[in-house]
Amino acid sequence: MRISIKLKFSLFLAGLLLLTVFVLSLLVLQGIERNQRAQTEGLLAQQADTANVYFIQSIMEESSKVPETYLKTKGAEFGEQLEKLVSGQPVVLYDGSGSVISRRTATPPSESVKQTLAYALENKTAYLVEGDSMYYLTPLRVLGEQVGVVQFYYSLGDHQAFYDEIKQLFIYIGAGVFVLSFLLAYLYFNSFARGIIRLNDTVGRIREGQFGAPVIKRRDEIGELGAGIAAMSERLMLTMRDKDQEREKLSLAVRKLSELDRQQKEFIGNVTHEFKTPLTSIKAYLDLLDMYPDDEELLTTAKTHIAGETQRLYEMVEKVLQISAMEKYDFEYNKERLEVAATIGAVLDSLKGKMDKFGLTLTTDLREAYIEADKDYMNIVLANLLDNAIKYNKANGCIRVSNVALDNEVVIEISDTGIGIPEGVADKIFEAFYTVDKNRSREHGGAGLGLSLAKRYAETQGGAISIAKSDGSGTTFRIAFPIQTR
Repeated sequence: MRISIKLKFSLFLAGLLLLTVFVLSLLVLQGIERNQRAQTEGLLAQQADTANVYFIQSIMEESSKVPETYLKTKGAEFGEQLEKLVSGQPVVLYDGSGSVISRRTATPPSESVKQTLAYALENKTAYLVEGDSMYYLTPLRVLGEQVGVVQFYYSLGDHQAFYDEIKQLFIYIGAGVFVLSFLLAYLYFNSFARGIIRLNDTVGRIREGQFGAPVIKRRDEIGELGAGIAAMSERLMLTMRDKDQEREKLSLAVRKLSELDRQQKEFIGNVTHEFKTPLTSIKAYLDLLDMYPDDEELLTTAKTHIAGETQRLYEMVEKVLQISAMEKYDFEYNKERLEVAATIGAVLDSLKGKMDKFGLTLTTDLREAYIEADKDYMNIVLANLLDNAIKYNKANGCIRVSNVALDNEVVIEISDTGIGIPEGVADKIFEAFYTVDKNRSREHGGAGLGLSLAKRYAETQGGAISIAKSDGSGTTFRIAFPIQTR
């Protein structure tokens, strides 16, 4: 459910003002209450000190000067004198055992008063609040020794009435301040909300393609944002216009490219057909030579025709390679779940004769792992890298092939003990027609396309090829494909 920003501002503002008024009122009222209680406790503490002084003076005027005897014989009279001269409020006098000596009324003390009295009989001052009444119990001492307890009474009615009056005043004043502050703040924040709502409406129109946003005249960030949106709207309008023009140009270019693609595919079909003619002628002469190896005239004729057809093939291949370097094709892949070790093994078997021809030693460390790739193109990737390891290896060298599952990838490494790749050209090795050793490439019929094609076929299927190591001891190529767990 969408909530308007005006409602959010209003609710937040009301909550903030209510919280502020409530906290301030609570703190002030608590301060008044603490101050009243501190004043009352201070007053009663003074009365307690006065009562002790007056008690000592009264004992000194007696002949026996024994506190317990004085309390027993004249305790009631002493309590009445405390009421008249010291407190002005009812006073209850207890002896050291907690028995009442002087009390104006015959009402027995409540259980709360008894508990407080027990605390005061331990030579400690304590007080108890019950409703509007405060009972202040303090030890009666002579020379530091407790001989009884004096209970002062203090009415809290006036304090409570004052507290209630202040509380009511805060309610009225707080309500007035809240209403006035809310109205003033609402008018102020409402101007911001209106600007934001206008900006939101403008963005909605731009989203629907209605450009030309109105400028909000404000000297703040909202005004700057409005000016920015207006400028952006104007820029988008120009961009859309340019885009429409570019779309027309692109459509024309696509039509031309489609025609070129048709012509190119037709050309490739014709070239493929033309390849068959010289190859058929060469194969026919080779068959005749196998049948009539001693025919000198046939040998001369065959050599002439084979040389001519070979030259023709060479020129055709050169032209096709040049065209292939300039054009790019989109391949359709038939991806399937491939077992890596078996795929590598099949390619190695196809190249075993070539490795034996050069006296190369093969070592493998193949483990079961699965990837998703086109089997034919994966074979091309592996065959190109292995063929590269054979051509650029040293005589009686070694080739090592391994694979391992690492960090959600299947990593294949193909290492040789060949001439290596110079450090300065490592970033060029995957470029089309680039070869490290030109003489060796010509010797083995290489055109510098193997690594370039392998890299392209791997990357378009979600894999990657890189050089893991290259120095004087050989080169290691690394192929990485996402692992397939199912």
